[in-house]
Amino acid sequence: MDLKEEILKLKEELDVTLVAHFYQRDEVFELADITGDSLELARKAKQTDSKYVVFCGVGFMGESVKVLSPEKTVLMPKIACCAMARMIDEGYYEQNLKQINEAGIPNEDILPITYINSSAAVKAKVGEMGGMVCTSSNAYKIIEKGLESGKKIFFVPDRCLGQNFAKQMNLKSAVVGDGSDLKEADIICYNGFCSVHQLFTVDDVEFYREKYEDILVAVHPECDPSVCDAADFVGSTSQLIQYIKDLPLEQKVVVGTEFNMVNRLREKNTYILSSTKPECPTMNETTLEDVYKTLKSIKDNNISEETLIKVNNETIKWARVALERMLEV
Repeated sequence: MDLKEEILKLKEELDVTLVAHFYQRDEVFELADITGDSLELARKAKQTDSKYVVFCGVGFMGESVKVLSPEKTVLMPKIACCAMARMIDEGYYEQNLKQINEAGIPNEDILPITYINSSAAVKAKVGEMGGMVCTSSNAYKIIEKGLESGKKIFFVPDRCLGQNFAKQMNLKSAVVGDGSDLKEADIICYNGFCSVHQLFTVDDVEFYREKYEDILVAVHPECDPSVCDAADFVGSTSQLIQYIKDLPLEQKVVVGTEFNMVNRLREKNTYILSSTKPECPTMNETTLEDVYKTLKSIKDNNISEETLIKVNNETIKWARVALERMLEV
């Protein structure tokens, strides 16, 4: 059976939109109706008329579609869990707040901001406390808006993103649990990180600069601050894509982000900032067979509970509040 051909046939027959994140395998990415970064995909999926959304990505992304479009049936061929999103849940969120309180900072002096890479339950907690969601593209603007409250920002879950934007804004940052002075910080970071972006090091940057005299270094802000400091350009996935596409093809560039995306950017002079292959293991879990089985289950009216994204109404309510506050900014 030609899985690609069968998937295309099912897409024609069904009231469905197939969505894929930039980090998906090429064979899955190429069949999608909508491709992009996480929030962009949730917004575009919301705008479709399709009853069904089949989302190829990781769990928090499917949840974001459901939060913004509760009327749609959202399915994921593989509900893989982003390692960073998995580092924080409601319990860890509350534990961190308690540590911040014990440092002499009451809840009324805290404004939480959560990176999009978090569960709907964490987004709901943030929404209930008056906070917002951000992406790597708009984090500067969201943090800037949050600081207008006069409160300290509690940034979850990616410490690197929080630290990098604090540095960019000439603000002080601290990480909960690492012994730093929370009271002196403008941005208090949860101690989470992206396992893929942690692979990139300053040694990697130096290696490529020594090998190619004129090379440019472009990295994602989920990288360690030392790597971002050593780069020529720091930007979100969509910003990295635009930056690299705007370069002359003869300009060499080395990129610090997920392999699948970088690999399809340009035909030459584009390198990966690592001696290993920085693939996101969870993003690579979804296969063509998984996509086919999910579409077939819709046709057969036999949808598996294992592929269905469910978010309770109370969580949807508050997570949506946090997302909508971001969209207003």
